[in-house]
Amino acid sequence: MKLTIDNREIEARTSQTLLELVRQLGLDTDRLSTRPLAAKLAGETFTLNYVPVRLKEELDPTAPQRRAMAASGGVVKLLRYGDNTGREAYTRTVQFVLFLALRQLWPGVTAKMNCTVGQGLYIQVLSDDFDAEKLKARVAELIAEDIPLHRRRITTPQAIDYFRSDGQEDKARLLSWRTAPHFDVYTHGDFADYYYGEMMPSTGYITVWDIIPVQGGFMFIFPDPQDPDRLAQFNQMPNFFRVFNEGEKWCQLLDCETVADLNELVASGKIRELIRVNEALHEKSYSQVADMITERGAKAVLLAGPSSSGKTTSANRLAVQLRVHGMRPVLMSLDDYYIDRDKIAPGPDGKLDLEHINTIDTDLFRYDLKRLLEGQEVELPSFSFKLGRRVWKGHKLKLDADSVVIVEGLHALNPMLMPEDIAPNLIFRMYVSALIPLNLDNHNRIPTSYLRLLRRTVRDYETRGSSVEHTMGMWESVQRGEKRWIFPYQENADVIFNSSTLYELAVLKKHIYPLLTAVPPEESCYDEVRAIVKILNFVKEADVDDEIPPTSLVREFIGGNAFYR
Repeated sequence: MKLTIDNREIEARTSQTLLELVRQLGLDTDRLSTRPLAAKLAGETFTLNYVPVRLKEELDPTAPQRRAMAASGGVVKLLRYGDNTGREAYTRTVQFVLFLALRQLWPGVTAKMNCTVGQGLYIQVLSDDFDAEKLKARVAELIAEDIPLHRRRITTPQAIDYFRSDGQEDKARLLSWRTAPHFDVYTHGDFADYYYGEMMPSTGYITVWDIIPVQGGFMFIFPDPQDPDRLAQFNQMPNFFRVFNEGEKWCQLLDCETVADLNELVASGKIRELIRVNEALHEKSYSQVADMITERGAKAVLLAGPSSSGKTTSANRLAVQLRVHGMRPVLMSLDDYYIDRDKIAPGPDGKLDLEHINTIDTDLFRYDLKRLLEGQEVELPSFSFKLGRRVWKGHKLKLDADSVVIVEGLHALNPMLMPEDIAPNLIFRMYVSALIPLNLDNHNRIPTSYLRLLRRTVRDYETRGSSVEHTMGMWESVQRGEKRWIFPYQENADVIFNSSTLYELAVLKKHIYPLLTAVPPEESCYDEVRAIVKILNFVKEADVDDEIPPTSLVREFIGGNAFYR
């Protein structure tokens, strides 16, 4: 069979792996920045241990090709660390090595994937004997062994029996909700695990890394995404870390730490109580933020957050709590300070980067905010997305003694928007993000970006008529903008608000699952869709929309939000 691998043609022989073909073409390198880590055929990602031509197909020329090979037409795209899916393959391989090393050094110890902090992965280890340096040495040995990583398929009951006998009750409980008859595992010796996606060909591919001890466990440091041949700089993020740990305490309080816990609450009907308590916790948090703002005497709240984090609902709910304090909040959108579309210079690819800070008239915003805080009257602009330009409607604003302006937008925490010579107490900075603390099991966390993507996909489909393919196709560009313009400034916030709810995966599944499963493998976003479907396959759907209050953050995405009426 003739394949085209990164625009180079080669004849694939029976039983040859993609890795063998890559090496035959001279495309394998020792540098992580250029080394192929996985491959994409049509919309699916495959390990480089994948065999494109098998004996059965060679013996029977009339046999239909496997789905991905047929859809790709023999075109193979190699994935490197610079690709999102390449980095994900690197991360899964890291997980396998870490948990294998922990198992070998401290048999029976409970280790749990906790959260990503910048370019670091925090893993909690529940053991007084844990030694990060000892772990680091063992990980280095496993990498040096260059252990091949091959996936094998067993029945779901076999997997449940194995994990239960191995003391991994969290995995056994999760798999009890699985409807598929089989389950895939990676093994080495008596260790077996799975991380819901493709891995690199062997452990030796982990070349740029470090392990540093932190309280309660350790931090694994990844390569720098901009320069994968060197280690990323690890920056402490105490505010983010504190909020994520607070989310874990909520999980414990609400008896909902894993997807299996959530499913049991859905099955028993106790999810309704979970919704009520979760919403009460959110309301209490908004009230506490309002207390902080009034105690400081702030006159402006700058509220930022990544896409689909719930900024608009948060601004409105915060405004309600400020009214309780006798304040008169005024809502402003940073979108109204967009520069006219025809005045924005396109990027190197010829497209407009609408996530860039240069799309905002930062000079005008700083000028207007300074005058507002000085008690002057300001005429505010409005941006017409239909016309693609700013318009003036005579909307004037002057802050009274009991007024406070809430400015909501992606870039609201960017230092370029901060006016000079203003008393620090007059401005309060708030960062909103959906930091879901719910795990699939101890070794597999649910990426926080998945929840935001689900929210955005549901909202765009139901309120804007956008297809799943359209929303998914934009997501990588959206994430690039967030990593450059939003995430670096989250630690500047006076408060970080976790807008996730523990129940919403079960609610969102009803709205999104049929749409996701209808995406064909030929679509370029199929791999991203399949990754989310793999998680939702374990989630029990909940038909409890009637229990969700109209002011809930979740309502911003499924409809029925009181602030949009």
